Amino acid sequence: MLGNLAVNILYDMAGLIMVSLGLSIIFGMMGVINMAHGEFIMLGAFTAVLAVQTGLPLWAGILAAPAFTGAAGIVTERLLIRRLYGRRIESTLLVTFGLSLILQQTMTLQAGSSPRGIATPLGSVHAGRYAIGWYSIVLIIAAPGLVGLVLLVFRRTRYGLLARATMQNRDMAGDLGVDTARVNALTFGLGAALAGVAGAFLAPVLAVVPTMGVPLISSAFISVVLAGPAVVTGMVAAAGLLGAVRQVVSLASTPLLGTAALLATATVILRLLPDGISGRFRKATL
Repeated sequence: MLGNLAVNILYDMAGLIMVSLGLSIIFGMMGVINMAHGEFIMLGAFTAVLAVQTGLPLWAGILAAPAFTGAAGIVTERLLIRRLYGRRIESTLLVTFGLSLILQQTMTLQAGSSPRGIATPLGSVHAGRYAIGWYSIVLIIAAPGLVGLVLLVFRRTRYGLLARATMQNRDMAGDLGVDTARVNALTFGLGAALAGVAGAFLAPVLAVVPTMGVPLISSAFISVVLAGPAVVTGMVAAAGLLGAVRQVVSLASTPLLGTAALLATATVILRLLPDGISGRFRKATL
């Protein structure tokens, strides 16, 4: 029983980290409120479903999803977001909210509103009267793997150095010769790609519908807001804590109370730590 409980808690934490990671890049590093983040997750999930339905293995869909959503993110930044830098933050909120509605309606027209799904792969292992899905273990391992990959990109690559410089002072970075327009496009595309890979990983365990991103984005935004100045590591700490609280309360009572506990925990943390979880302990950008 304790093992099953631990897996359930880690699974919820991993899922919340996955759906929040791309948003932490776009909001935390670029200051862009991307209300279409949930729809990029949805596009990634549909990409995985389409791959499996055409006879390809799930891992092929998981690889294709970030490529597709990343390209879509770069196009979105070039056509819409680029024109809004320096304006009031509500501008990006309204534009991306409109984009989310367009993507939802487009996918509804193309795929319908009936849930799509993929059979959960890999089977399960039984411990007494409890069963633990091997795919849950895959998600638990994949989440920190994605976080580690993102940290590696931002800390060990030239692009990461330029992205952090642009994040800290876009005007100064431009004066020093950094192509900030290209960096912004790549960063937004990376955030969209991470949303897509999250959707692909979650496709076998969620109902894949055009509106699937709506319930996911609220928890993701809360995790990112609670992160503080450490964009990635702060988000991991916040998402891990909130995911654990939600799962424990959900298992002890109902999922509705689990969500309520998540919101209550976030409220208390913001009251005690107005600068976020990482605000008092580190000022690093990642």
